[in-house]
Amino acid sequence: MATLTLKNLPDAVLERLRRQAERQNRSVNREAIVILEAAVQPATPVDADARLAQIQRVRITPHGGPITATYVTRAKREGRL
Repeated sequence: MATLTLKNLPDAVLERLRRQAERQNRSVNREAIVILEAAVQPATPVDADARLAQIQRVRITPHGGPITATYVTRAKREGRL
């Protein structure tokens, strides 16, 4: 495996990396690798139909209908928004 050395890494960036690594129960080195792997992953193609279906499911409110201006107005009046 290769070794990567970072020069002039700001102290604040290293500190944030340390905190994030701690939250994830990883070493700083492992956390940096995970972040780099995620950053350089090739983009996955988007299935437009599946994405639209997902958006439509999210837009459904608990009462079973789409979010309308009337629904928003009523929710504001009732203190829910």
